[in-house]
Amino acid sequence: MALRRPGGGELVIAVVGLVLAVVLGSLGTTKVLAVPAMRAAAAHARLGVNAYRLIGCAEVMAAVGLVAGRWWSPAGAAAAVGTVLLMVGAVSVHLSNRDSAARLVPAIGTAALAVGYLVLLPAATS
Repeated sequence: MALRRPGGGELVIAVVGLVLAVVLGSLGTTKVLAVPAMRAAAAHARLGVNAYRLIGCAEVMAAVGLVAGRWWSPAGAAAAVGTVLLMVGAVSVHLSNRDSAARLVPAIGTAALAVGYLVLLPAATS
């Protein structure tokens, strides 16, 4: 597949991709670094710190894929699909922990943005 250069008609997909990349990159980095708040979140999720670090690595890789997707759409598509799968896992963990609805909102919102990115991608690349 050929590399493509983003044009002015791709503003919405660029903004959605950038928002997702910033969210995933920042949260993923804090998980990889195992900052105290993420250690507590891992314990709440009944996951080990190393498992949480792996989730963080996947989030950082998704952020990189979304940025690369500006020039090569298959990378953005793969990153968005991976993000949806990560968020399905997050929702599943929250539900199994019987967390409040407020704890589900970030994962559901992130998944919705990733689905929106996937829906908009074909129009932005044609």
